[in-house]
Amino acid sequence: MITELGHFALILAFLVACVQAVVPMIGAHKRWPGWMAMAEPAANAQFMLTAVAFGALTHAFVTSDFSVALVVQNSHSLKPMIYKISGVWGNHEGSMLLWVLILTLFGAMAAWFGGNLPPTLKARVLAVQSSIAVAFFAFIIFTSNPFLRMSVPPFDGQDLNPLLQDPGLAFHPPFLYLGYVGLSLAFSFAVAALIEGRVDAAWGRWVRPWTLLAWVNLTIGIGLGSWWAYYELGWGGFWFWDPVENASFMPWLLAAALLHSAIVVEKRESLKSWTILLAIMAFGFSLIGTFIVRSGVITSVHAFANDPERGVFILMILGFFMGGALTLFAARASSMEAKGVFSLVSRESALVMNNILLAVSCFVVFVGTIWPLFAEMLFDRKLSVGPPFFDMAFTPFMVLLGAILPIGAMMPWKRADLGRTFRPLIPAFILAVSVGLLAFAIQTGRSALGPVGMFLGTWLICGALVDIWSRTGRGEMAGRLSRLTRLPRADWGKMVAHSGLGITMLGISGLLAWQQEDIRVVQFNQPFEVAGFSLTLTDVQRVEGPNYISTMGWVDLARDGKAIATMNPEKRFYPVAQMPTTEAAIDIGFWRDVYVVIGDPQDNGGWAVRTYYKPLANWIWGGAILMALGGMLSISDRRFRVAAGAAKRTPVSGVPAE
Repeated sequence: MITELGHFALILAFLVACVQAVVPMIGAHKRWPGWMAMAEPAANAQFMLTAVAFGALTHAFVTSDFSVALVVQNSHSLKPMIYKISGVWGNHEGSMLLWVLILTLFGAMAAWFGGNLPPTLKARVLAVQSSIAVAFFAFIIFTSNPFLRMSVPPFDGQDLNPLLQDPGLAFHPPFLYLGYVGLSLAFSFAVAALIEGRVDAAWGRWVRPWTLLAWVNLTIGIGLGSWWAYYELGWGGFWFWDPVENASFMPWLLAAALLHSAIVVEKRESLKSWTILLAIMAFGFSLIGTFIVRSGVITSVHAFANDPERGVFILMILGFFMGGALTLFAARASSMEAKGVFSLVSRESALVMNNILLAVSCFVVFVGTIWPLFAEMLFDRKLSVGPPFFDMAFTPFMVLLGAILPIGAMMPWKRADLGRTFRPLIPAFILAVSVGLLAFAIQTGRSALGPVGMFLGTWLICGALVDIWSRTGRGEMAGRLSRLTRLPRADWGKMVAHSGLGITMLGISGLLAWQQEDIRVVQFNQPFEVAGFSLTLTDVQRVEGPNYISTMGWVDLARDGKAIATMNPEKRFYPVAQMPTTEAAIDIGFWRDVYVVIGDPQDNGGWAVRTYYKPLANWIWGGAILMALGGMLSISDRRFRVAAGAAKRTPVSGVPAE
């Protein structure tokens, strides 16, 4: 009964979305207040109905209702409760229902918090948002229905993919979708503004918090996915340039560019066309990521490799929304004239450079991700584009971005003096160069990645600190410290986010430049050395988990004769799924990780053991946490939660369609 209720709610939400996509748009065109006002209750009803559908599917998983085909394919009665819940979105159909739930949530939030929006703009934003929902409701109902029943329910299910039975993967998809799908609202604002025929400072102020919210969640989602890959897959790496990883990284880069571009629209009413284009492309790359993950055209360790027919449906959605938005963009280009004029050396120019570097970086990742598919289609050749290409093609743009960011952040608007801007940054620059030279002096016979990364990370962190300190003006220390506490939270958010980027750069460069790997056959109670640590395999036992069988090792870790920890690397086997997984044992430290993976038993009685020494590994995810925290601080700033004063005085006028 509950399953049928969920199915009915999903269909009803689809019908409400169809009405919401049409009626408010007509009302905004005709200036009919009643028709425009219908958008808000429709957005609320659409979200509530979708939540009922999602709740019904969650109930089926939690209660192990094996009359539902999706539960049979992705759950098991012995599975821990957290993985029964995460199994709801650990598959194609359920994850698409989560996708639409978040889509309708953002539409409802625009209705809840859009009280200061002009009525015509609000109606059009909600109508565009609902039109996206219409497309994906249709996709779910007609090609990916999660509520299909089994004619003869089995006694138990087939279990969830063991790789997904992990806390990191339980929370990774929801955050990722909050970022992916959250960019749809920026897209809706862009299309609504194009229909209105007006993009101004008020529009820039409205679109920034929604973009920032999506970017924060995307940052958390990518960080969780990277952390999971690091400790779960047993490869010892944090990023593999996998197509699915790239699918989330590309919108993140464009969303970062959009955030900085919207600042220029808000402050200077410049870069309007570029900002609108970024809003369209950011969501467009979210749709491209959805296509990559769900079409089966590109293989990945964590893709939903479904039939190509579903991929064609998503491709049609992508073509319709991207094609329509870009056509509208071309038609309305003349209405987006820039008002602000700025010189070549100014904060506007620095933000333009920032945007170009982020956009080109995204294009590089896109080419590397999609090129194997084109090579196979056009030249009938199977190619593999791996980390060497991405490292060589992508890294230079990030190095240049890190180098100019502290200077650009301190430049004044309109016109700047480069020497005057750089003068307060001289101590930060000297410290960064010193750290880079120290790294170069310590290492021998290694690449330049370590010293360059140390310089850039230190430069970004110190530059962010100098920037926020410079905002306290001049005077005595006590007065400046007092003013520091009264600075807007957006300024603090900027400092924390930029520092987080610097810390992540330090972590990535340190790990890639100085990590050590040791692979050997280890006998019991025979110590071996890795990077100054002593490791001893003392035992290997068979351990039974709730729904798996584990081969668990006991490894004593010591340094200079002092015991540090006992580590338990595992090889798990899931009988229902007939699939093995690797569980690395990691001794986490502030400056380094010691990472141990146990392999197979050997003929001579020993065990294969792989050990890594990973300096600054946790700085990567610490930096990601700080970037997300910086974004949340900025969102909490009151200036982001209210509409521009100009909007209250002068409603935005629409441009009637011919």
